[in-house]
Amino acid sequence: MFESVIEPSPLVSVIMNCYNGEKYLREAIDSVLAQTYTNWEIIFWDNQSTDSSAEIVNSFNDERIKYYYSENHTILYEARGYAYAKTKGELIAFLDDDDTWSPEKLEKQVGLFENKEIGFVCSNYYNWDSEKNNRVLAFSDTLPGGYVLDELLNQYFIGMLTLVLRRESFESLELQFDPRFHIIGDFDLVIRMASKWKLGVVQSPLACYRIHPENESRKQIHCIVRETLEWYREYEKD
Repeated sequence: MFESVIEPSPLVSVIMNCYNGEKYLREAIDSVLAQTYTNWEIIFWDNQSTDSSAEIVNSFNDERIKYYYSENHTILYEARGYAYAKTKGELIAFLDDDDTWSPEKLEKQVGLFENKEIGFVCSNYYNWDSEKNNRVLAFSDTLPGGYVLDELLNQYFIGMLTLVLRRESFESLELQFDPRFHIIGDFDLVIRMASKWKLGVVQSPLACYRIHPENESRKQIHCIVRETLEWYREYEKD
């Protein structure tokens, strides 16, 4: 099994993909700026937004925030791959433009990578309907850690907004992000990570997943069904 050593304060690359995300974008970036762990960079990938997203990002006077404008509008996990190519961190985290992190999120998670067998880390989180001002814990039971492939296939419990990857573990996969997927790319990635690496877990909620009418997962139900069926057909072949 591959072993890598994480430095005491590794750089965390935060991938933030955006397409017309102006409504909640400032809150998302502010939640990264508020982190008690400060060695991070935001790789902001603008998927050809036509709103004020670019102006909002560029209004932050912080050299850790790096803005990139896509040459073409692409589906999400193709875009995540382009953003990943710009990262420099030993650890890779994800925050979409409508979600937020708790201030201690990175600080609590980075330390778990001192265990060389851990390739990825997650935490519990809140489902947050900000319009109704209603916040509910995503999972009431203790989340499993270690080799969790069977548990994930039985009940998927990892929110992308809580996920942190060890770069070298991530790159040990034959494929990082599958560019065919728009919605279920996180599920596909995590299952492949879980087949090789241990999961580290922070049981406390460290992020808020914002529920609103423009969530891609709400708008693209047909896409979820199509991609999930495609994934399961290939899984059964393997």
